[in-house]
Amino acid sequence: MSNAMAEYEADTEQLKRRVYLGLREGNLDPQDVVALACELLDWSRCTEAVLEVVERNPAEVPRAEMTALARRVLDDAGFDPGFDLAPGRLETLRAALRIAARDLPTRGIEGEPQIEVLEDWFAVGAGVRLAGGERLDWGGHILPGMCDDPTTALTSLAVLIQESLLEWTWQVWPVCPRHDLGVHGSQRGREAVWWCAGDGGHVLAPVGELANVLGRRRPT
Repeated sequence: MSNAMAEYEADTEQLKRRVYLGLREGNLDPQDVVALACELLDWSRCTEAVLEVVERNPAEVPRAEMTALARRVLDDAGFDPGFDLAPGRLETLRAALRIAARDLPTRGIEGEPQIEVLEDWFAVGAGVRLAGGERLDWGGHILPGMCDDPTTALTSLAVLIQESLLEWTWQVWPVCPRHDLGVHGSQRGREAVWWCAGDGGHVLAPVGELANVLGRRRPT
């Protein structure tokens, strides 16, 4: 990456963060919106919202209209706030882990796992660290945008945990006792479930309720 591009990305990232925080806290500075739109325009990010912002006098744009334009410019810039700017996403993910963790004893894993923000990843996401210290991030990581909806967060965690344990132990889990097939975390309607493909497909159990079907195993 060239120095010019690196500087552009750093500048626009700071402006995006300031505009986002201004929107969230109700103290949006129109000049930040204009500065962000100008940065985007300089690098050929020429969208309708960007053009409208740079072509109008911000002093003459009503507050509600500037707020709407700021949201459009952030969308056009592809801005997705991370866990630091949107801590509610992290709380949603932690609540989802408390549910998903109820399934771990069926794999012989005891203790309370924790969400761990992975600052060394790009983009910054989150993984799971088991009580024994093992970090489950073999299956990728959870991005902040996956945590706006509790069901999506729970489904994503189930998939991450399952794929990570498979890579770590080379053992398929969970397994449907009726079909002897590995099941997969899946979102069906508004529920996160363990889905088996046997006999046309069926729910083995909602995520968090595997013990009702598989029982508990001795710790591995």
